[in-house]
Amino acid sequence: MKLSCVIRKQHYQFSSVKDVLAKASEEKSGDQMSRIGAQSALERMAAKVVLSEMLLSDIYENPVIAYEDDEVTRIIYDDLNLSVEIKHWTVGELRDYILSRKARMPELTRLSRGLTSEMIAAVAKLMSSIDLVMASQKMRYQAYCNTLIGEPGRLAFRCQPNHPIDDPEGILASIKEGLSYGSGDAVIGINPNNDSVESVTKLLVMSHEFIQRWQIPTQNCVLAHITTQMQALRNGAPISLMFQSLAGSQKANEAFGVSKEILDEGMELMLRYGTATGPNVMYFETGQGSEVSLDSHEGVDMQTLESRTYGFCRHWKPFMVNNVSGFIGPETLYDGRQMIRADLEDLFMGKMHGLPMGIAPTYTNHMYADQNDQEIAGMLTALAGANFYMGVPGGDDVMLSYQDTSYHDDASLREILGLRPLREFEQWLEKMGIMEDGRLTEYAGDLTIFD
Repeated sequence: MKLSCVIRKQHYQFSSVKDVLAKASEEKSGDQMSRIGAQSALERMAAKVVLSEMLLSDIYENPVIAYEDDEVTRIIYDDLNLSVEIKHWTVGELRDYILSRKARMPELTRLSRGLTSEMIAAVAKLMSSIDLVMASQKMRYQAYCNTLIGEPGRLAFRCQPNHPIDDPEGILASIKEGLSYGSGDAVIGINPNNDSVESVTKLLVMSHEFIQRWQIPTQNCVLAHITTQMQALRNGAPISLMFQSLAGSQKANEAFGVSKEILDEGMELMLRYGTATGPNVMYFETGQGSEVSLDSHEGVDMQTLESRTYGFCRHWKPFMVNNVSGFIGPETLYDGRQMIRADLEDLFMGKMHGLPMGIAPTYTNHMYADQNDQEIAGMLTALAGANFYMGVPGGDDVMLSYQDTSYHDDASLREILGLRPLREFEQWLEKMGIMEDGRLTEYAGDLTIFD
């Protein structure tokens, strides 16, 4: 295995597959803070050259975290169906194949089952932004909870009606506003301020009863820790989608308080007692940088860890996987440029894992990013075929203190690209007078329709 090259008469030597992957990544502040990123543009290019000539079998034989040491690695490898036909491809050849005319969704779906998450991260490192959009467009994966997500020509949104003190009236007002703009077909998902079983149960009951009263074809979810949701479900709370944040190393997942055993139990409870039709009843959130912020990166770059997170996620066949790179701040993604690049990488890598991917082009107010960066990320990833986005009142989450796509952004993305809500939800919007022939009516934003 070759781990060196010469560029401009300068010799570059890398210590391992893990080192090549880290230094081939586009510049990210989290990798620089971890002291594993390339120190110059030339070193980054040298790493990309070495990576392009590396065999997929070399990556397979050298996982960035050892199988015996890490549960995420074990899940990825145990779920793998390594194809002999690609074993001796280089990463560069894999990139060329993915971008070729003959690589369509059935072929890419079959191919993806034989790729480790490190292989998928590697090929993304060799792609430009246009490459990532073109490759992502080829893949669109569906899932079913109470509704079908991922159909061609449709774009869904999570209505995110958070409130700083979990005030029911405030949350309901936000739900009504989101619905009136056509947001909420992916899920009505509330981030609770109070993570107790009692408080989470109240929010679940409230959202479920509202959905039942207005016969809304969607899902409810309260984004508490999975063990809190599990206890609420055992107590009889109505849950149609179970949530958990996940990461790309066992050490980081342990910091999140989650493991394969807990996720298995949560999914089993949902399939037995949840209110969803299923079979896809899990909702995962991910994002580049969580392992760095938890000091759990194990010397692996953020992009590769994010890809490993998707390899972990797909074991439970989720309804939604939402990427929130940019949520942490400048210590992981410094500015809008890094955020946009991460969103494009993550959408492609998630799709290459066969996941029903959504994107939250988020940023915090202490990042060097603004609304323009967010809108560019939203438009590019929508063009690339994201399944869903968030819908936050005014684009400013008053409970979590970060910026995300607003209800108005949601409606604009659909209109720009000629996309429509999920099928059953569009029929409900038309019945309510909110939408007609795929366009919002004058009742958009009018909460009195729920009086």
